[in-house]
Amino acid sequence: MDFSARYVALGDSFTEGVGDDDAARPNGVRGWADRVAEQLGAADPGFGYANLAIRGRKLRQIMAEQVDAAVELKPTLVTVYAGANDILRPRIDIDDLLAEYDDGIRKLSATGATVVLFTGFDARGSKVFSTMRGRTAIYNELVRGIAGDHGALLVDYWRFNEYYDWGMWAQDRMHMSAAGHANMAKRVLDVLEHDHSIEVPPMTPVPELGRVDALRANARWVKEFAGPWVVRRVTGKSSGDGLAPKYAQLTRL
Repeated sequence: MDFSARYVALGDSFTEGVGDDDAARPNGVRGWADRVAEQLGAADPGFGYANLAIRGRKLRQIMAEQVDAAVELKPTLVTVYAGANDILRPRIDIDDLLAEYDDGIRKLSATGATVVLFTGFDARGSKVFSTMRGRTAIYNELVRGIAGDHGALLVDYWRFNEYYDWGMWAQDRMHMSAAGHANMAKRVLDVLEHDHSIEVPPMTPVPELGRVDALRANARWVKEFAGPWVVRRVTGKSSGDGLAPKYAQLTRL
């Protein structure tokens, strides 16, 4: 099929849609990018969508595996979010890392496509992830500069205060919930200045826990989510090992 408009989404679990479960979709997830594609293609029979994002991918992997593949699809719109999995590493040279990011964005911008970038979230409300707040702030300033240099649009996740509601997050506390993904889709479409009919689904209320119950809940979280995550990092494994992109070729949802 000859697509006149082509949206290609690049990234990691954030863009793949982890946290927004949907057994009917590839890799078992939906996510904000699928929602954006649905809205953009609703009245455009020539609209095609590809999602090359794979959970667990670090920035250099995304640049190496997904940028050239995206260019080959001749996109008219590209969204890129990369770097969160790098920021969580014990050691990182953010300046060196973002130099490679800059190269990738330059290549995508050269296609003539509209390119959309994201800042990282300000996790000041998390006792675990708030320790990375300084790194994320440096990363964000470099991303802002790259967006300005290449004429890219920016989705400023850092300033989205609605994500301090835990209902926006999945049980693993690392990925957005269905409500979080729907809200992010609205945010992206707002930046694109595109009308939409997205409604954020009801958020699962997060109960106020007493001290003992909170300790139990945190212990359960460590066992079910944080522990396995640490083991993967130590052993060099990834949650995305063996997974293929949801939509490696342009398609209509």
